[in-house]
Amino acid sequence: MSRVPQIGLLADGRRLHLQDGPIDLIVEARGSETAVAAAYQAAARRFAGLLDELCAELPLLRAAADPAHCPLRGMVARRMHAAVVPFAREHFITPMAAVAGAVAEEILGAMVQSAVLTRAYVNNGGDIALYLQGGEHFTVGLIDRPDACGLMRTTIIGSGDPSRGIATSGRHGRSFSLGIADAVTVLAPTASQADAAATIIANAVDLPEHPAVSRCPAHDLQPDSDLGARLVTRDVAALSDRDIAAGLAAGAACAHHLAMKGLIDGAALRLQGETAVVALKDLDAAAPRRPIERTVHA
Repeated sequence: MSRVPQIGLLADGRRLHLQDGPIDLIVEARGSETAVAAAYQAAARRFAGLLDELCAELPLLRAAADPAHCPLRGMVARRMHAAVVPFAREHFITPMAAVAGAVAEEILGAMVQSAVLTRAYVNNGGDIALYLQGGEHFTVGLIDRPDACGLMRTTIIGSGDPSRGIATSGRHGRSFSLGIADAVTVLAPTASQADAAATIIANAVDLPEHPAVSRCPAHDLQPDSDLGARLVTRDVAALSDRDIAAGLAAGAACAHHLAMKGLIDGAALRLQGETAVVALKDLDAAAPRRPIERTVHA
């Protein structure tokens, strides 16, 4: 490995920064001083060489996931595959759709296994893996779009909640999108599951063949894109209220379907100033959890 990963505490002295190529992590742990130090050492050890592990299997990671067979060998690569398999029969999806969440999970797992912590998170460019114990909680900011800092609202995940993964996808994010959503934020049991589901829901927020939507083949923008010749969204002109509602409704229907299958705990979908929320709420302690949908103005 010719690269040297960048590893060090941030200026606040509380958070750890791990960066290697496209992987850029912010890590924070809570516990005793000794436990936090041990957790950060474990994170740094596991981080070293992780990018090379993924690159060694990159052609397979960029290929459409086979729901019946996993040819991958690495632990993170196999976690990526497992996260996308639930979608692979109905959608084109590659393991790369879960890479950020899977990496965050791997680093968090190394930390938790090495030290007794009360709270920890690994933030991989907005895709977050959580560990919460003893009444701890984590405040999630729902953003207007992945490449901006517009905070719409917040929600709190407590130690008693099922969600331990958060991911945001959309056409303004680090990866290409087949849909027109500005942002889709998903809560799920794990970060890799949230990452994969956010991709699928963001793709579903769409207005096929609408004249306001500009698209081009993914490989024209990035020759080695795992999306190949598939058309990705490049721009969306101003849409009518009716069109915005239709696009969000399509995405919300997809999110509702995934919630009913137990693949996500909730989602917030954003398109040109409007938001659709699909949330899970315990309506009756003896009844199964059911999705509640509502559309609100931010």
